[in-house]
Amino acid sequence: MTTRDGGRLARRVLGPMAVQAALLVLLGVLIVHPPFGLWDPREPAVTTWLAAHRGAALTTWSGWLSAAAFTPAVVAVTALTVLVLLTVSRLRRWREAVFLAGAVTVQAVLFVAATALVGRPRPDVVRLDGALPTSSYPSGHVGAATALYGGLGVLVLLLVRGRWRYAVCALLWLLPPLVAVSRLYRGMHHPSDVLAGLVNGAAALWVMHRAVLADRSPAATPAAAGLPRLVDRAPDRAVHRLVDRVVLLVNPVVARAAVVSEVRAVLAARGIAVASTVETAAEDAGRSAAANALAAGATLLVVCGGDGTVTACAGALAGTATTLAVVPCGTGNLLARNLGLPAAPGPALAAALDGAPRRLDLAEATGDGMDGAVVTAMAGMGLDAAVMAATGRRLKQRLGWPAYAVGAARHLRDRPVRLTVRLDGAAPFERRVRMAVVGNVGSLQGGMRLLPDAEPDDGVLDLVLLHPRGAAGWLAAVAALLTGRGRGRTERGPDGPFEHFRARSVDLVADRPCPRELDGDPVPEGRGLRLGVRPGVLTVLAPAAPAAAPATTGTGDRQEGAAA
Repeated sequence: MTTRDGGRLARRVLGPMAVQAALLVLLGVLIVHPPFGLWDPREPAVTTWLAAHRGAALTTWSGWLSAAAFTPAVVAVTALTVLVLLTVSRLRRWREAVFLAGAVTVQAVLFVAATALVGRPRPDVVRLDGALPTSSYPSGHVGAATALYGGLGVLVLLLVRGRWRYAVCALLWLLPPLVAVSRLYRGMHHPSDVLAGLVNGAAALWVMHRAVLADRSPAATPAAAGLPRLVDRAPDRAVHRLVDRVVLLVNPVVARAAVVSEVRAVLAARGIAVASTVETAAEDAGRSAAANALAAGATLLVVCGGDGTVTACAGALAGTATTLAVVPCGTGNLLARNLGLPAAPGPALAAALDGAPRRLDLAEATGDGMDGAVVTAMAGMGLDAAVMAATGRRLKQRLGWPAYAVGAARHLRDRPVRLTVRLDGAAPFERRVRMAVVGNVGSLQGGMRLLPDAEPDDGVLDLVLLHPRGAAGWLAAVAALLTGRGRGRTERGPDGPFEHFRARSVDLVADRPCPRELDGDPVPEGRGLRLGVRPGVLTVLAPAAPAAAPATTGTGDRQEGAAA
C-alpha cells in the first residue's frame, strides 16, 4: 500500500468514524440519563431473570462464547488472519487484511471513547466474569465479536469458492448474537449495552468495507479474476463486426464520471472508437436514448447503468440486429451477474468484449393498471416487491444490495396472498404465498439460486412460489438459498417453503391488490401479473455460456414437457 493509498484510506475512515462515535455516545447518554433518556425500566428484569435461571451447562457454554470474544482471543485471531492474508496468500491481499484489522480497531477505539464518556454501571446481579474498570455501555465483547467474526464472514464470501461458503458465513455471523446472549446471561451487561455493541461492530465493518473493499476492482488482480490485463490490443474477431458504430449510453445517477472514464479506457485499449455518448433523462430510464442510437445506426450499444437502465435499453433493442454490452453500475445488476460478468464496471466490459454475442430471451409483462413492459431478469408479486418499494435509492447507494435486508425486515410479517396460478393456459391452481417470482434468470446477489433451472436463453420462464410455514419454514427457506439445496430439482407440492414451475406464459391473479415489481423497479399495486416469453430476441455480449439443458414446461406439480 502506497502513501497515497494510506492518505485516501484515512480520509475515508476518519469522517464516518467521527460520526459513528458521536452517535454512539449520544445514544448512551440518552439511555443512561433521564428525563431525556430512552432507558427502559424493565431492562434490569432481563438480567435478573437470567441470573435466577442459571444452570451448569448454560454457564459452561456462555463461558466459551465469552472467551471467544475476550481481548486476547480477538487479537490473536485477527493477527493470525492478517498474517495469512499478507504472507501465505499468493496475491498478498492487503485490502482484505486492512479491512479486518481496521474494523476490529475502529470498534475498539469507539468502545473506549463511549465507555469513558457514558459511564453506565453494570447490572446489579452476581457477575460470572471479572471486568476491567470500564462502564457497561457499550459491550466491548459484543462489538469485538461483531467486527471480527462478521468480518471473517465477509472475507469467506469474497475469497472462498463453493456454495458451502454461505453456511460458513452464516455460522460466523451467528457468533456475535450468541456472544451478546452470553454476556447478558453472565450478568455483565444490560440488553441495550449488547445491542449498542452489535451496532458498533457492524458500523465499523461498514466503514471499513466502504473505505477499503467497496471499490475493489478485479482489474487490480487480473489473475485472480480470470481476465486478461487491459493492455493495448485489437478487438477480438467476434467483436469486429459490432464496432462499426459504438454508442455509449450512461445513466448519470449511478455511473459517475470516473466509471465513464474507465469504460472509455477499456474501449480505447481495444481500439474501439465511441461514435457518440448519450445520457438518460430523469423521466426516461433509457428507452428513448437507445431508440435514438438505433436510428443513428448504432451496431453496439454500451450501457452504463443499473437493472432499470439495462431493461429499458433491452426493450428498445429487442428484435433488432444491434448488440448490447452491459456495464453494471447499479445495486442489483442481476442480468450482469447471471451472464457471469464481474461486478466492477471496467472488468465487466472487458469480459464482455472478450466474449461473444449471445441471444437472450425477454419476458413481456402486463397486468391491471400496467402497460406492457419488458423484463430481462425477474418480476414478482408480494414480499419481494414490497422490499423493493421499501428500499430507498440513497440507502442502496450507501450499503449496496445488503440494503434490501432493511426493507425485508419491515415486511416479513406481511399477510400472505391467495394466488391463482395458470401456466401455459392450463387449468389454474391456488396457493397461499408470501411471494411469487417469475424469472428469466436464476441467481440473486451473492450467487444464491432462487430459480435453480433458469437460464436466460432456454426459451421458457421459471416461477417460484414462497410459502414458508412459521419460523421453521423461514429457516428452511433461508438454508435452501444459502446452501444451494434444491438446485436442479423441485420441492413438489405445497408443503415445502418453495415450489418451482416452468412455462412459456405465467398468469398470476391475487385475491387483493398487492405490491408488484419488474426487474427490481416497483410498479403500482394490483391483482394481476402476466408474463410471456420472447425467445432469443436480444443479442448481448457475454462470456462463453455453458451448454444449455433442454428447456421444459410445467403445470401443477411441475409436469414436464418439451419446449420449443
